[in-house]
Amino acid sequence: MDYVIEVPKQVSLPVQGSAQHFPVARIFCVGRNYAEHAREMGHDPNREPPFFFMKPATAIVAGDGEFPYPSLSQDVHHELELVVALGKGGRQIAEADALSHVYGYAVGLDMTRRDLQGEAKKMGRPWDTGKAFDFSAPCSAIVPASSIGHPSKGAVVLEVNGEIRQRGDLQDLIWNIPETIAYLSTLFCLMPGDLIYSGTPAGVGPVKPGDVMKGSVEGVGHLLTKVV
Repeated sequence: MDYVIEVPKQVSLPVQGSAQHFPVARIFCVGRNYAEHAREMGHDPNREPPFFFMKPATAIVAGDGEFPYPSLSQDVHHELELVVALGKGGRQIAEADALSHVYGYAVGLDMTRRDLQGEAKKMGRPWDTGKAFDFSAPCSAIVPASSIGHPSKGAVVLEVNGEIRQRGDLQDLIWNIPETIAYLSTLFCLMPGDLIYSGTPAGVGPVKPGDVMKGSVEGVGHLLTKVV
């Protein structure tokens, strides 16, 4: 097929232990999916239906790398998360079948222009400028579920310059991974290549140029990102 402009390069993530790559379709993020994080953001952590926001695939920073501090913000926060990579899509996916749609897992950062997000909330506007900006989704290599299974518990830890900022556990997710996939599939027809950032534990906070963030999810891997 002939196009009037050059076709954009496919965004992808490396697959651990393989020369192949995982093509990224869409990025869905679950909001306030740990009770303590919901509290620190001033919200009731009761188990209400989950809500989602999106980032473009082009926000991916693949593997250990650099996060350029974004413009028009003075308050950029880290949010460490388990990332779920879908190998199969579908609508109305049953919770019992949800994990069969997962190709693998990764460690990701949902970087947030907190000041711009706060302004949008006050004005009743979408969060895009606070969440969906360039380079806002650093992500480690995908680890196939065939190698590690489907983690349902394990420490989620972020250090900034060697100091622990965030610490949680996957078993504390308000909506676990099968529930999240099943619910999301009632809102969208999920596709192979979709990523789901599953939510962040308490302890989110600001970073500045020169900071080094080291995130880990037990049983999945690590991510090292420098703010530049």
